[in-house]
Amino acid sequence: MLKATLRSFLAHKGRLALSLLAVLLSVAFVAGTLMFTDTISGTFDRLFRSTAPDVRVSSHTEVGTGRQDLSGAVATESDALVAKVAAVPGVAAARPGVGVSGIVLVDAANHDIGSVGGAPTIGVNWVPTSRSVVDLTSGSAPAGDGQAVIDADTARKHHLTIGEQLRVIAGPGSFPIRITGIATFNTTNPGATLVFLDTATAEHRLLGRTGLVTSVDVTAAQGVSDDVLKQRILPVVGAGYDVKTAAETAKDSNQQLGTFLAVIKDALLGFAGIAVLVGISLILNTFSMLVAQRTRELGLMRALGASRRQVNRSVMVEAVLLGVVGSTLGLLVGVGLAQLLIKLIGGVGMELKGSEIAFRWPTPVASYAVGVIVTAVSAYLPARRAASVSPMAALREADTPGRGAPLRRRALLGGTVLLLGAASLAAAGTLHAAGTAAAYLGLGILLSLIGLIMTGPLLAGPVIRVLGGWFPRAFGSIGALSQRNALRNPRRTSATASALMIGLALVAALSVVGSSMGASFDSQVDKTIGADFIVQNGQGQPFPAEVAQSVQAVPGVGLLVRTQAVPVTEIAADGSRTKVSMLGTTSGLDRVVNLTLRSGTVAAATAPGAVMVASTYADNHHLGLGSRLTVLFPNGTQVPLTVAAINTVDNSLSGIGKNPVTGTATLQQYAPGVQDDGVFVDVASGANKAQVKAAISTAIAKDPQVKVRDQSDYKKLIRQQIDILLNLVYGLLALAIIIAVLGVVNTLALSVVERTREIGLLRAIGLSRRQLRRMVRLESVVIALFGAVLGLGLGLVWGLAAQHLLSLKGMQVLSIPWTTVIAVVLGAALVGLLAALGPALRASRLNVLAAIAHE
Repeated sequence: MLKATLRSFLAHKGRLALSLLAVLLSVAFVAGTLMFTDTISGTFDRLFRSTAPDVRVSSHTEVGTGRQDLSGAVATESDALVAKVAAVPGVAAARPGVGVSGIVLVDAANHDIGSVGGAPTIGVNWVPTSRSVVDLTSGSAPAGDGQAVIDADTARKHHLTIGEQLRVIAGPGSFPIRITGIATFNTTNPGATLVFLDTATAEHRLLGRTGLVTSVDVTAAQGVSDDVLKQRILPVVGAGYDVKTAAETAKDSNQQLGTFLAVIKDALLGFAGIAVLVGISLILNTFSMLVAQRTRELGLMRALGASRRQVNRSVMVEAVLLGVVGSTLGLLVGVGLAQLLIKLIGGVGMELKGSEIAFRWPTPVASYAVGVIVTAVSAYLPARRAASVSPMAALREADTPGRGAPLRRRALLGGTVLLLGAASLAAAGTLHAAGTAAAYLGLGILLSLIGLIMTGPLLAGPVIRVLGGWFPRAFGSIGALSQRNALRNPRRTSATASALMIGLALVAALSVVGSSMGASFDSQVDKTIGADFIVQNGQGQPFPAEVAQSVQAVPGVGLLVRTQAVPVTEIAADGSRTKVSMLGTTSGLDRVVNLTLRSGTVAAATAPGAVMVASTYADNHHLGLGSRLTVLFPNGTQVPLTVAAINTVDNSLSGIGKNPVTGTATLQQYAPGVQDDGVFVDVASGANKAQVKAAISTAIAKDPQVKVRDQSDYKKLIRQQIDILLNLVYGLLALAIIIAVLGVVNTLALSVVERTREIGLLRAIGLSRRQLRRMVRLESVVIALFGAVLGLGLGLVWGLAAQHLLSLKGMQVLSIPWTTVIAVVLGAALVGLLAALGPALRASRLNVLAAIAHE
């Protein structure tokens, strides 16, 4: 039996090739994802471990980072802390640390030459140590105001040389620098741009004045452990500081990175799961057809004495062999996919070395588990079906049942599952608790997908009769034959279409979600933004106050309102704490943003010591006008503010909603150094808007990341961001579509083999090669359209339920992208046409007499 199994596997290797490709692609996605994320994790882990000081002392905050990534304000301490730490027994050296991320580096032509894609541009003081992240490889260290060292990667990308003049834009303002040296990373560069200044210049230019530091980096004396040194430093500096060892610093950094990596990994593995699901459908269909074609062969084996168990085992061994070979090849292709992902992420600023790809033991284990188990599970049902056929029935070439009681039982069970899925989706579309609705949506998607796959054979008849009803009129007898071929085995047709259905359902659902988000944002912009122009940083970073000063000086500018944001903690009377972003604003906010107040006025809320709160927060904590709200600021100061207004509308576009709002003066008092994150501008009466916009663009041109937009520009920006995300998702879903196309090709190829004698007879009675190719193509097109119709119907229902979740978050507008729907239908027809080219050509080249004599 083993010899027979191996010979059968090799004899049918051509038929199994496309199934092998499906296993390969599914495994490659899993393996590539794991290697890619392991490589990023390992690279940063080495970076953090090799560059962290023995002990680091920095300001402690309970409200979040408190760094300039949100507010532009930097948590600082007096440099007297350096001397205090240096005096601790066991400290070999204590160095002042000045580091500010989010600065902007521009060249002489005013082009931004800093990091892109999320990696920071960092200004830092030059203090070389044995654990420095860079080594000075050419030129000299900075030694005064206006001198700087640039990292080698940035210098290479932008062809910078020693002596070149650049400009830095930081919180306190912009200043010129001249490159005096080039520093090379001694570990993998994660994509950051580094600008090194001497310590005094860094304090003055990046922090606003000398005598301030952002951290103290400590080197332990020989024989003193990091943990012991930490315990000695803690009582000296007190409770207002974080004191961390090198291991703790590296761990914290890895945890922050881990959150980012988890999102990427989960997303990629989610798409890998979709590919695996589609692959299961393809493999199941392939083995079902192969078993049906080998009915006489398996029956003969039974007649010669093979038991049911041996026949079952024979098919399963073939499946395991296919899984092992496919997993091995998929693992190898996964290495290339990981390389490709590394190159792609390098395009957005994160530089990794492809030679450092991590290959850890979970990767091959997961790869072989996916490939072998998926293939074995997919082949189990066809194997059981093969073993259950009696020898005499098999020798009579009894058709594999495609109708009758088993199909009715399957339809009944599938219909029940489909109804349960529909009920879950209906619940998701009506519930008002977002968490519960999301749970029902996930359950509904799963059940409705399984239910539709199970009831697919029952739907194949009526749907294909409608979709292919015009074939006989348009193509005559050829059209009728193609339609009947698609209807001949509804199980097979449904299984082939199901693979395509899954991918297209996800495309349709995400299209509805994306289109609804875009339309909702457009509606919110129209309803909530009253300003003529909005000035913002294109990278989402805050920017210096000098931008607003430049805009205010433009002729034709009327009202100008500045806004800022700082991470704070709201402390209610009952002691409960809520972390939010507190907004600061200058006067006139209610004239540039449409607000609905339940009580109070914006003018009163932005007066010193006052605040405006959201109505939901006020109701939950029994606040009214005149109530006191305690706010914990990043520097640890708890400030009681008086509630002077209560806002009832969630204006998420302007950041007003659950966030408290106060005046800029109050925010600056307790969070000094906070920068603007937006400037709202109204044009003065009688001024030309287009001319004022052009003048503002010229005035802020010295900061290339800051842009001025009107409402139309703002809508385009939001839609572009949504489209970028959707295009990325569509690109990942393309793998599932490719596997589905392979399924159509495989089904048609095996169908041609199965119908060899029939094709020979058709050719013998006058069917031309051209007509035969057309028949196969039309059969493929109608199967693909069947999958598209099911997928679109299912995807639109998913999208409608998902849009209800968006409405709970304030995105009320439903928008169905009919252009995308039409494109999907046309694309499915094209997919069917292309998938049939190979099988149709093979069918037309069959020798007529050999085909008639085929057994």
